[in-house]
Amino acid sequence: METPKYIKKLRIVGGDVALDFVNTEDGDPPVECLRGYGDLVAWSVLVGLLSAEEGERLTGEADLRPGDAEAAYRDALTLRGALYDVFRAVAEDEAPTSWDLEILREYEREALARGKLVQGDRSFRWEWKDPRDLSRMLWPVTHAAAGLLTSGNLDRLKLCAGCYWVFLDASRNRSRRWCTMEVCGTDEKKRRYVAKRASRRETERRGA
Repeated sequence: METPKYIKKLRIVGGDVALDFVNTEDGDPPVECLRGYGDLVAWSVLVGLLSAEEGERLTGEADLRPGDAEAAYRDALTLRGALYDVFRAVAEDEAPTSWDLEILREYEREALARGKLVQGDRSFRWEWKDPRDLSRMLWPVTHAAAGLLTSGNLDRLKLCAGCYWVFLDASRNRSRRWCTMEVCGTDEKKRRYVAKRASRRETERRGA
């Protein structure tokens, strides 16, 4: 399965798979990086929700059931929209709408209904392994989102100062402002530099 370039170049910087899912609209103005069901599978492989083999099998299943694949893709966009609105509100110290929280609740109910609780070495975990479930990548995303909202670490949830991406600030003093310094941080510094030069030139012109 070949991964599209616009999926490969996505920065995985959210600090949580639910936030990385929200950030699959890239750039300002936003560009849609999940342009169909195949992209949803490719992104899931990229972030480790699916193995390459599982991605191939789901892609084959989608070819046999195009209507179901389209429905799963539309469900993904609905979930992503609700999650972004919830996380953006929390990051800006606002209350999420009951409508968005209800959407998340319904997806989480479906996730738990389709999941399996399995025992690991020292703890239990949820798994979604049905090879014919075309929405299977949505369930760990949903469960991660619900877990994040109930974790008590929401004071670390932030909205990038340079774009609209959401991320967890893992810095010691919680001073991170950008999704990445290399992109938004650098762009912000460039904007400040240009503004400073323009201001200095204006001052020099007036003093001439």
